Amino acid sequence: VVAAAAKSASFWMERGGFKAEVIGTQKIGHVHFMYTGDASALNDDFDVLEEDLRAATAELTSNMEARGGGITSIKLVDATDRLDDYYQLEVTFETCDSMGANFINSNLEEMAKCLQTFAQNHERLDANALEVVMRILSNYTPNCLVRASVSCKIEELASEGVSAEEFARKFKRAIAIANAEPYRATTHNKGIMNGIDAVIIATGNDFRAVEAACHTHAARSGSYKSLTGCAVENGIFTFWIEIPLALGVVGGLTKLHPLVVKSLEMLGNPDAEELMGIVAVSGLAQNFAALRALVTTGIQKGHMKMHLMNILTQLEATPEEKIHIATYFKDKVPHHREVVNYFCELRGVPVPKVGQ
Repeated sequence: VVAAAAKSASFWMERGGFKAEVIGTQKIGHVHFMYTGDASALNDDFDVLEEDLRAATAELTSNMEARGGGITSIKLVDATDRLDDYYQLEVTFETCDSMGANFINSNLEEMAKCLQTFAQNHERLDANALEVVMRILSNYTPNCLVRASVSCKIEELASEGVSAEEFARKFKRAIAIANAEPYRATTHNKGIMNGIDAVIIATGNDFRAVEAACHTHAARSGSYKSLTGCAVENGIFTFWIEIPLALGVVGGLTKLHPLVVKSLEMLGNPDAEELMGIVAVSGLAQNFAALRALVTTGIQKGHMKMHLMNILTQLEATPEEKIHIATYFKDKVPHHREVVNYFCELRGVPVPKVGQ
């Protein structure tokens, strides 16, 4: 993962580098509730309910509002077409440099209480017909979005003995295959997440939440597709990624775990939006390295080279032996048995029997 990302970074450093743009930073949460009565009063008097909801959460939101965040919208969603009697309060939040999970969930729990009180006091609503089922943030954050990209002239793409034009054509086709075939898209996006998860974990964020959001985003059209895109137009090759990332650089582990503190320091102590860009670039770099290998030499060349070094480390080969054996296998596939045999031959020792 590190080697692939570094190779991509080196390649694009000479071609204008990576660019990142934060499109939005809103998180979302819901109060999920059932209402078996006539819900028209909820719609008719929603303005009044919204005022009550904002008043009920004013104390919770005051500090966040002072930092430029808070509740940005509250909507009543009629979801009875998906499930009988099912409604939502859909609430969007700005949480500044924090991921905001505790902030969001605390507000939603207060809103659930307020909703129940509103129903009890409303002459046209039946409080007994209202059941609050859940109040919880969503890890799918389609309005907390970042885009990263690279671009260069096609003639600058010549790679691994493949012409620039052929490389661009095959690279674009590889993305098209990932968009057409979920089997390929799954592996394609898993490779992207190799780069993303590494930075997420190192910075003390929730990689499981990010994974869930990205995979949901990949399936937003109804079919699971690539998280990256590619265009070749007017002699310019462009490659990009656009993903939802709800991240924080304050709260949680960010100031508690020494390795997280060090990781953020190494990144220049970014704010949340800058970290979104860094993470997106990491995923894009990882995907470029993988596709570059797949459409040229194949992915096993690099993998088997690492495999060879792992075998030699297990055999406790000396640095000189590693160089000698790596040279021998430069144009050969280093299967485990062949490596062991050659190592033993080099040392003049018996080859161990299979299973030893």
